[in-house]
Amino acid sequence: MAIEKAVLGGGCFWCLDAVFREVKGVTEVVSGYAGGARPNPTYEQICTGATGHAEVVQLSFDNSVISFRDLLDIFFAIHDPTTLDRQGNDRGTQYRSVIFCQDEAQEVVAQEAIKALTAAQVFSAPVVTELAKAVPFYPAEDYHQNFFVRNPGQGYCQMVVAPKVAKFRKEFLR
Repeated sequence: MAIEKAVLGGGCFWCLDAVFREVKGVTEVVSGYAGGARPNPTYEQICTGATGHAEVVQLSFDNSVISFRDLLDIFFAIHDPTTLDRQGNDRGTQYRSVIFCQDEAQEVVAQEAIKALTAAQVFSAPVVTELAKAVPFYPAEDYHQNFFVRNPGQGYCQMVVAPKVAKFRKEFLR
């Protein structure tokens, strides 16, 4: 078993967290922050957009079970990579679509995935997902971890997270 890490941002981390917890081969999901200048930011600080951080998930995955490319296929299916600094009604740089490539191999795979999506015209607008080098990852506060499972009746979970989980289940769990 070879465990690797991936750090992905696709809007609110509650959505990504909920989906990737169901992916076979993903051994750990941690919601957090990456890509900003302030060390150890808080949720309140990143919500202002002033820290430069994105809401992200850090995935630990067994690459003998699921590849980084397969994770990216899921990632691109459950968020809109064509909207700059926005997912639905969530607006700001903290909601940007971003892949923090942990090494050169991940960067190559991410570039190939975006090129394939573009060639296949999967989206009606260009993919604007940022490809960035690995940066420090800061875990979010405990109450953000596994938020959807612990708060299924919460309004945002019902209106935004649940449909993304349902889409993932329909497209990837057959």
